[in-house]
Order: sequence, then C-alpha cells, then structure tokens
Amino acid sequence: MIYTNPIVKASFISRPNRFVAHVMLNGQEEIVHVKNTGRCRELLVPGATVYLEDCRHNPGRKTRYSIINVEKGDMLVNMDSQAPNEAVAEGVLSGKIPFISKVTNLRREVTFGGSRFDMRVDGLDDGGNPQQGFIEVKGVTLEKDGISAFPDAPTTRGARHVLELADAVAQGYQAAVIFLIQMRGPRLFVPHWERDSLFGKALVEAQQAGVRVLAYDAVVTLDSMQVGRETPVDLSRNLALQTVINPWL
Repeated sequence: MIYTNPIVKASFISRPNRFVAHVMLNGQEEIVHVKNTGRCRELLVPGATVYLEDCRHNPGRKTRYSIINVEKGDMLVNMDSQAPNEAVAEGVLSGKIPFISKVTNLRREVTFGGSRFDMRVDGLDDGGNPQQGFIEVKGVTLEKDGISAFPDAPTTRGARHVLELADAVAQGYQAAVIFLIQMRGPRLFVPHWERDSLFGKALVEAQQAGVRVLAYDAVVTLDSMQVGRETPVDLSRNLALQTVINPWL
C-alpha cells in the first residue's frame, strides 16, 4: 500500500489521549492525529522521530497531519492501524500470502452470521475446486529484542473474532488470522500472554480447530508498506518468552 499524500518529518512531544499527539514541526508545535488507538508507549517517546501524512485536503478534518511512521532505533515502524488490511489484501491477491491457490475475488468487511471479518476470499484450490475463506488481520507494532507480540492492550473483540473464525472452519470454510508486524526483521511472533491471556487462549483454541495462525513482517518506507517475510509463530506460554515480554507491562 502506498500513501499518495506528502510525508513530512517531525519530532514527537506528547500524546494527551488516544487520538491526538503533539509534535514539533518546522520549529512549531502542532497537534496531529494518531492513526492507532493502541498504547504504542515504546514507540511514542519524547524526542522520537515521526513521519506525518499531510491530509490538509481531506474535508472535515480537525487536524492537518496524521502520524504514520516512527523511528525505533534503526527500524522504521508503520503505526497506521488501517495500513495492515491494505497490505495483506495486496499480499493475498498477489500470492505473496498463500491462502487460496487461485484467488478469483476478495471482498472487505464481510458479514458471516453475527460476525464481520476483515476479508472474504473466493477462489479455486490446486484441483480447480471452489474454495471460500475468511481472514482477520491484526497489525503488530509491539517488539522487543526481535520478538513481536499482540496485543499491547486487552481486546475482547479480538478474541471473539478469532473464535468466530473457528466457527467458520466448522462450516467448511478456510480461515486464517494474519498478524502483520509493521516493521522489518522480528524473528518470532508470540501472543502477549501477560497482557491478554484470554486472547492467547482463543488463538490456541482456534488453531486447534483448523484456523491458520500466520505472521509476516513488513517492508516499510516513508510512503509505503508491503508484506515481507513470513515470521515463525510460537503460541506456547513458556517462561523464556515471559521473561522477555514482561518489560512491556
């Protein structure tokens, strides 16, 4: 996915609430929109270099800019919560993310029973037989020492969606939850058990029911994000990982 609006560089000052932040831009303090309602405390630290999308031409906006990227050490992290869905859709259609062998149609925000999934994918398997499936996408910005985790805050809605995917599998559909790590390089993805054990349990239950649990890192530039390499997933709740994750609490 590509941002078509101009991108400008700024310095992060503070975040008074989930939706707005104060940055220093061209020597002046500016109030900007935060396109991610997660905590992002390890990213949005005073003095961090952030990159803003100039949205002044969008009607009805209260702020001129939105934060889309932030520098974390030598990594560029995309923190736009809408971007992972766009990137994953592109990855599925291009075959970068193998879900159904030959995709014939992809629809977004599709209702299934009492649920609404991020994507429905229709197509054919290797034998030419019709297949249908659902995908839920979770953007991941939490990373420490090469280990990425989700969520950074409890999400009952996220756990419910994962279990609803298992219901779809029981009715004959393909299903996957795809974690797009919005940066390049993490070597492992884990559920953040200490932050939300119910989500971790739901993920394990869904995988046992036939839901594919996949993670990919991302190639992030100032004005784009694309699906990168598949990242190993570890759903176990072992002490080694708990020791690494605990500093995020």
